Amino acid sequence: MQQDVFFSSENHRLAAVLHVPDDLKAGEKRAAVVVLHGFGSNKNGGISKAAFELFSSLGYITLRFDMRGCGDSEGERGRVICLEQVKDTQAAIDFLVAQEMVDPQKIGVMGHSFGAAVAVYAAGVDKRVAACISTGGWGDGEKKFRKQHASDAAWKKFTDMMALGRSKLAKGESMMVPRYDIVPIQPGLRDQLSPGSITEFPYEVVESMYNFKANEVVGQIAPRPLLLLHPSKDTVTPTEQSVELFAHAGQPTDLHLFANTDHFILSEGNTMVIELVSSWLKKNLPL
Repeated sequence: MQQDVFFSSENHRLAAVLHVPDDLKAGEKRAAVVVLHGFGSNKNGGISKAAFELFSSLGYITLRFDMRGCGDSEGERGRVICLEQVKDTQAAIDFLVAQEMVDPQKIGVMGHSFGAAVAVYAAGVDKRVAACISTGGWGDGEKKFRKQHASDAAWKKFTDMMALGRSKLAKGESMMVPRYDIVPIQPGLRDQLSPGSITEFPYEVVESMYNFKANEVVGQIAPRPLLLLHPSKDTVTPTEQSVELFAHAGQPTDLHLFANTDHFILSEGNTMVIELVSSWLKKNLPL
């Protein structure tokens, strides 16, 4: 059974889709997984739907939702502040805990890219997360941006934009920044973005990402299990971001790098990725 649901996060009404397995017996409590979408995307994006369908097919209660300011959720359009998204993730967990068919000791969180950084951070600060999966994630916003804007000219353009944004904020003003000025994506991959993805963001989003450091809390996930997946050559989020998350993490943490794939790793139908995620979940978050 799949149904549209809503829950609140700091007075924002968030839109979600909940899947409950058809074979769930009366009175049974089962493990659940929350799926977090990427930067300015929404619950109907390719990665979110692919993950949602995979987890549902494995028998998990599964929830995918729009962060505040995205998709069908309330909130200022495009205001995707990292720590506010952590709050939204915790609100999604609150929602699942309140469902009588959910085992509150078996709630996992999976995120992609921006959502992966949020998933790792949420797992680090919220002990209710029993297991965490990150695909194409990152742990240090400043280092991520420096590698994404690699040339001297690109970095100067980016830092000039930040200087202007900060000067406007100091005056109580804001400005809008185009998506690809924040996170460059080569034209050949842009069709992977979800329809309805946000194309420009208030400058405060850049500042929040620059200062966001999941590396500082990833070690707090242990002894709960963490799975880090990343393309070996990711043209969007630098691969070393997941390697550094692994270096800061405790155990048990698994890191897997995959060849012949790019940033949108879970929606490409890669059999190795799907089988690995499935077997890892069955082991670390049993139904």
